[in-house]
Amino acid sequence: MKFLRLTDLSLAGKRVFIRADLNVPQDAAGNITEDTRIRATIPGIKHALAAGAAVMVTSHLGRPTEGTLKPEDSLAPIAKRLTEVLGQPVRLVQNWVENGVDVKPGEVVLLENCRVNKGEKKNDEALARKMAALCDIYVNDAFGTAHRAHATTRGMAKFAAVACAGPLMAAELDALGKALSHPARPLLAIVAGSKVSTKLTILKSLASKVDQLIVGGGIANTFMLASGMRIGKSLAEPDLVGEAQAIIDVMKVRGATVPLPVDVVVADELSALARANPIAADAVRPDDLILDVGAKTAKTFAGLIAKAGTIVWNGPVGVFEYDQFAGGTKTIAEAIASSPAFSIAGGGDTLAAVAKYKIADRVSYISTGGGAFLEFLEGKTLPAVEVLEQRAK
Repeated sequence: MKFLRLTDLSLAGKRVFIRADLNVPQDAAGNITEDTRIRATIPGIKHALAAGAAVMVTSHLGRPTEGTLKPEDSLAPIAKRLTEVLGQPVRLVQNWVENGVDVKPGEVVLLENCRVNKGEKKNDEALARKMAALCDIYVNDAFGTAHRAHATTRGMAKFAAVACAGPLMAAELDALGKALSHPARPLLAIVAGSKVSTKLTILKSLASKVDQLIVGGGIANTFMLASGMRIGKSLAEPDLVGEAQAIIDVMKVRGATVPLPVDVVVADELSALARANPIAADAVRPDDLILDVGAKTAKTFAGLIAKAGTIVWNGPVGVFEYDQFAGGTKTIAEAIASSPAFSIAGGGDTLAAVAKYKIADRVSYISTGGGAFLEFLEGKTLPAVEVLEQRAK
């Protein structure tokens, strides 16, 4: 992927517009409860300031109605936290599309919630052109919104004099490119979740790329059904057995594999008090619920991870929220942490597992992209990335 980077440009005296992702959680009183996204945006802002730019930053927050700014949709709490983290005043500017923006080199202003602007979601050309005219350099530093073709993510990049990727966006694209475009082999993907249907496109896309595909959760149950194994009353999608078999067949033709469990952990119910019973995979009874892979299977998976050159992890393999069903996910997490391979982890549950087992500093790259990360795995073109590539030509 070829795109301009903020760090490659001369910024002195320039008006720099940064589209960030500052969509942070807040409590009922409007207090920010977790500020990772705000802190992650700081390097791009600081770089622009140090280079002598006048810096404008905007983001979406929540799901506001276009044309109406309600108090709960305002970026005011974000401006306050940015001021604290940056160590300099960050002024909140409202009605910035209509009235323009007064900002001097060395200053940072936060432009009110961009999704309040009429035409933002539809990528209205007139709106995009008007916003692009506010700056000399447009910076997209919000990979989490890269799958959205909005006015601040795609339209501005098309019409601004210069369009580039911020450090966060560049790091994400570099990591994903390294993992999927030019991976060190063997390339191993772990895709787990409750339903095949929600990740079918990802599974199909990866089936043509990876050397090993480890499936977990309800997805694994559907693959087990496809292979003629019994799964009791476990969560699965029998109508997608054909799709699962097709993925296994595609892998087999390429000499790649989808290793299935040889042992599992079952229970009568899914609850914090449920008793975990480890059994052989061929001993599952009609009333059993499969809630994790067994120790032998987890050890096999760990062995594959140890031999991998590149690892892509999306989804825990068991109901890891309950410790009695967390053995498989814990073993996989520790194997990834111990592996010298380039590893990338993404998806909400995966990040929760990374946090639970305290391996964040031993995963090569942790993607906070959410939906954009999943669409990249699916092989889809991300609108905000595509336009940055076009502008770099």
